[in-house]
Amino acid sequence: MLRSVTAEEVEVEVEEEEVKVKVKVEEEEEEVVEEVVNEIYPVWTYSYLALLFPVFLATDYLRYKPVLLLQAGGLVATYATLAWARGAAAMQLMEFFFGLATATEVAYYAYIYSVVPAACYQRVTGYCRSATLLGSAAGSLSGQLLVTVASVPLRRLVYATLASAAVAFAAPWFLPTPGRSLFFHPSGAATAAAEEEETTVHDADDAESKVPLNGEQDPRAGPWKDGGGASGGGSSGLAEVLRVLWEDFRRCYARRPLLAWSAWWALSTCGYFQVVNYTQVLWERVRSPHDPTLYNGYVETLSTMLEEELGKRRDEVG
Repeated sequence: MLRSVTAEEVEVEVEEEEVKVKVKVEEEEEEVVEEVVNEIYPVWTYSYLALLFPVFLATDYLRYKPVLLLQAGGLVATYATLAWARGAAAMQLMEFFFGLATATEVAYYAYIYSVVPAACYQRVTGYCRSATLLGSAAGSLSGQLLVTVASVPLRRLVYATLASAAVAFAAPWFLPTPGRSLFFHPSGAATAAAEEEETTVHDADDAESKVPLNGEQDPRAGPWKDGGGASGGGSSGLAEVLRVLWEDFRRCYARRPLLAWSAWWALSTCGYFQVVNYTQVLWERVRSPHDPTLYNGYVETLSTMLEEELGKRRDEVG
C-alpha cells in the first residue's frame, strides 16, 4: 500500500538537497582557492626572482629602452591574458607575464639615472616614487568608485587597465636611447673622471670616505680602464662585468649601514609583495554573501596615501 507524501516531508527533502548542493559548492570553492594560492600565485613570485639578475644585465647591455618596451609589453600581455584567457595554465602564464613586468621595472629608474646628473638622483627618485604612489592611489580609488557608485563590471576595469598598459607601451618608443650605460657602454670621458675621483678618494685619510654613499662618484662612469666598456669583448666582456659586480658587492656591503638598509629594504619589499598577493584571497573570504561588493579599493588608496606620507616624513627626518 502506497503511503502519501506530505508537504512537510517534501520540504525537508528539498532543504536537505539544498544543503548538499551548498556544501558541494563550498568544497569546490575551497579547491579553487587552494589551486590559486598553491599553483598560480607562486608563479609570479618565483619568475620575478629568477628574472631579476638577467634583466639587470640586459637593461645595461641594451641601454634601457628595449627593456622599457619589454616591461610595458609584459603588462599588456598580463591584462590581455586576464581578460580573455581561461583555465589554470592561462592564469599561470599571466602570472609569469606579471613577474616579467615587475622584474623589468628597474629599467625605468636606471633609464632616468642615465640621463640626469648624479646631483639630481635624489630629486628624480622622489618624483618617480611620488608619481608611482599617486597613480596607484588614483587607480584604486577610481576603480572602487566605478564599481560601487556606477556599478561597472569588474571585467571593464580589466579592459581599462589594458588600455592604460597599451599607452604605457607606446610611450617609450618616443624616448631617446642613452648613449652610455653603467657597465657595458660607459663613456671614455666619464671613465677618466671616475678614475681621477677614485684616486682622490683612496688618498683620503678617513676610511669611511673610501666608499661614497651619497652619490659623489658618478655611477654612469663605469669601471673600465680603457673607457671602451665590455660591449665588444664577448664572453670575456661579460666575465669582466661579473667581476666588477662582485667587487662592487663586496665593497658596498662591507659597510654596515648600507647592509642594514638593504636587508630592511628586501624584507619590507618581500612582505609587501606577500600581502598584496595573498590578501586578494582574504577579501573573498571576509566579504558578506549578502553584499558582494568589495571595498579593497578604498583600503589600497588609504594604504598608498599613508605610505607616501610616511615617506615624506622620513625624508624630512633624514
